[in-house]
Amino acid sequence: MRFSKQKGGFGALQAHHERTKEKYASNPDIDTDRSKHNIHIIKPETSYKKESDNRIESAGCRTRKDSVRFIDTLITASPDFFKNKKREEIKAYFQTAVDFLSKKIGRHNIFTAVVHLDERTPHMHLCFTPITEDGRLSAKEIIGNRTQLTQWQDSFFEHMVKKFPNIERGESASETGRKHIPTRLFKQAVKLSRQLKIIMKKIDEINPLNTKSKTAEVVALFEKFFPNLENHETQMKKYKREFDRLKEENTELTKKAKAGDQTSIERQLAFGKLQSENAEMHRLIDSIPEELLQQARQNQKTKTTER
Repeated sequence: MRFSKQKGGFGALQAHHERTKEKYASNPDIDTDRSKHNIHIIKPETSYKKESDNRIESAGCRTRKDSVRFIDTLITASPDFFKNKKREEIKAYFQTAVDFLSKKIGRHNIFTAVVHLDERTPHMHLCFTPITEDGRLSAKEIIGNRTQLTQWQDSFFEHMVKKFPNIERGESASETGRKHIPTRLFKQAVKLSRQLKIIMKKIDEINPLNTKSKTAEVVALFEKFFPNLENHETQMKKYKREFDRLKEENTELTKKAKAGDQTSIERQLAFGKLQSENAEMHRLIDSIPEELLQQARQNQKTKTTER
């Protein structure tokens, strides 16, 4: 169970959770042909923004510009846990999780709980407005600090294991020193690689007859690409320690993978893919003519100064 505090971004999350788009370029793992099998345990009656706003207004909560408006909760389990389970068994697992959260934060505060069966591992997105019993909007009070988050996980496990005795409590991050590498980094890397390949194709199309127009087109694409790349690399630096740890464990992961440990195989493949995507991006960037890079960076710098 993971919590993500949200101050905005209602539309993007709703599009992802509720599968309102025909294609999801940023997440190639989604098989939209299987989206019809997704399960709504709690279905929103209107938009996420209106659902959250209505609860805040009804409770008479005071808000600020930087207030956390809702919590996006991800609930899942290991791929092995779901192996060979029928749809109704999967639904029962997530219904039990909804029951837990309903007791903890109030069923009336939850406005969506949807189980995705159209990706590799079944998981549920549950969103709720963090309103306290005395009518205050306070994610800090409900979610708490690191110690309280560990207590959340302990309580969640105690609740779930009663009905599912074969599940195990994951090791606490506070004990292992691990830091979860968010899925968005993997998706960002794939998206940036695709953008860069489009740019490289445009560069290959430059010839003496179209040099000026094509160069301007490439530079414009770079101006959009570089800020996204810089943001991605800033995020990557936050998880450097965990990446270093995974590199050290890579040999052991390989041994486990050979022994048939499916979780280790998936973890190794995901980490390897992220490494590969980033290495490929930098290899391509190194092959780009220096004059194009300089022009793009200069234009970007000029626009930033003008703002």
